Amino acid sequence: MQLTLESITKAVGGAPWLYAMSLAPQPGAVTVLLGATQSGKTSLMRIMAGLDRPSSGRVRVDGLDVTGMGVRERNVAMVYQQFINYPSMTVAQNIASPLKLRGEKNVAQSVQALAARLHIEMFLDRLPAELSGGQQQRVALARALAKAAPLMLLDEPLVNLDYKLREELRDELTQLFASGDSTVVYATTEPAEALLLGGFTAVMDAGELLQYGPTAEVFHTPKSLRVARAFSDPPMNLIAGDAAAGGVQLRAGPALSIPLPGAASSSLTLGVRASALRVSPRPGDAALPGKVELAEISGSDTFVHVTTAAGGLVAQLTGVHLFELGAPITLHLSAEQAYVFDAQGALLVAPAKKS
Repeated sequence: MQLTLESITKAVGGAPWLYAMSLAPQPGAVTVLLGATQSGKTSLMRIMAGLDRPSSGRVRVDGLDVTGMGVRERNVAMVYQQFINYPSMTVAQNIASPLKLRGEKNVAQSVQALAARLHIEMFLDRLPAELSGGQQQRVALARALAKAAPLMLLDEPLVNLDYKLREELRDELTQLFASGDSTVVYATTEPAEALLLGGFTAVMDAGELLQYGPTAEVFHTPKSLRVARAFSDPPMNLIAGDAAAGGVQLRAGPALSIPLPGAASSSLTLGVRASALRVSPRPGDAALPGKVELAEISGSDTFVHVTTAAGGLVAQLTGVHLFELGAPITLHLSAEQAYVFDAQGALLVAPAKKS
């Protein structure tokens, strides 16, 4: 199924919620809507589903204009942050309901298989009210998958689950999406989730569609500062600089040898992902001395917040490291891992992709 949005806008009470945007999610693949809360992801999904009409623009399915067609007239499966199940039906009956509607022959077998994939096979005889919130959300996911609709919309479906289960279900969902024929649109606030799901990513911010393309391409080559901020966790480090002979001169730091395009503006911003900063130098690295402001251990990584003359920076170090607050520290950066943005925030230079 080819869903196409043509110059879609949405205004409520005169206030713009979605600015003009066009988007055609790739059939048979996952398109991730990535953006912070209130970036417009849910508003856009409601228009895709037929729950809301756009203020202007057209919605087409396989070339047919369905802009005025309601959700009941469309074959869409949708899962929200807040789970929705039939309270009077058991878990098994909830999952079986769309299978029966589409004439599935081996309903019990299919229910068991879906329940096992989502780790709820032990709850099949229970009512939704007897389950935890995370378990109920998994029931809603199983029912949506059972519908096998040509368009599946998932609005932050894992947000209410614990960390370990989210990791497991991301892997399961990625495999399920890859093996199915549905066009899948998946909304999230987490850049890491977009990278894990792969496929395509549409980066949204304040009601605008900033960039759309293959997920890895958008991550490695964000076309603007706004995209780089949205698609980086922790946020990309930004350092003020100026164009100089042979590269970029940081206003409060060293010069970096970075070839710039001829039309580069004099005022620049250097972007550095937290994972590109190191505490051990390599040949050719630029040094940024400072003091430890905070050190956080998260899983197998340590996030070190450092105050430098160039501003506050965050380094993501692999492994568990101990730092004393206020202790001197020097961060090291390779020019090959830096992004450069012009005065308007447009991307000038991106690191070469690793082969």
